[in-house]
Amino acid sequence: MRHGLNSTVLSGTVIAVTLVALLSLPAPLSADEPESPAVAVPQWRDLFNGKDLSGWIDVNTSPETWSVRDGMLICTGQPIGVMRSDRQYENFIISVEWRHMEPGGNSGMFLWCDAVPSGNRLPKGMEVQMLELDWVNQHKGADGTLPPIAYVHGELFGAGGMTAIPTNPRGNRSKSVENRCLGVGQWNHYLIVAIDGSVQLSVNGKFVNSIREASVRNGYICLESEGREIHFRNMRIMELPGGMADESNTAPLIDAP
Repeated sequence: MRHGLNSTVLSGTVIAVTLVALLSLPAPLSADEPESPAVAVPQWRDLFNGKDLSGWIDVNTSPETWSVRDGMLICTGQPIGVMRSDRQYENFIISVEWRHMEPGGNSGMFLWCDAVPSGNRLPKGMEVQMLELDWVNQHKGADGTLPPIAYVHGELFGAGGMTAIPTNPRGNRSKSVENRCLGVGQWNHYLIVAIDGSVQLSVNGKFVNSIREASVRNGYICLESEGREIHFRNMRIMELPGGMADESNTAPLIDAP
């Protein structure tokens, strides 16, 4: 299982990195050929600026849910819901650090999201799970059995009706092949590569999970508030050239507030 997953996640990552590298190279010219126009090379930019909530729009939480302190985005976890990016994204790479401040904390980042809450207050989208390690101990089954430990190490899954094919299945979810997340109060780093309906996830410096053929491939990015305090920092995005998204797999646009 492991070697198959690594080849899959690395192939998507290599494609993304190679694409960026190729775009930065000048095309060869013949002696009498005019120089071609410069091609814009993808660049990192802040998804959260470390100062305020510019670029983010509350969907169904409250003014007290989200705040900024010492360059960190603070989420109280109350009420359950999300805030969204102010625009849609198709193909991109996200780098983000996060830490839970309470044992058993639950949160996540939604990709290609419609940013419209469903009955459980969370939207349709690809969820990149962010759970604190003690979550499994706090959610024992009726017979005392614990959920799989992989649940808390960066699962990927379509939520709210989005479908996708897991590379390392646990039902309709894809679980990480290695347990790499750190516990309460410790910073974790995710590198998320999202291209043409496929997502590859690196947890603390190693690619360990992927999912593919998402039914939505262009939409909003959402951050989740789900019960307990979580902090985010150093949240950056590199937009990549557009790909295979069309009207059939793009989330509806939301009118500006």
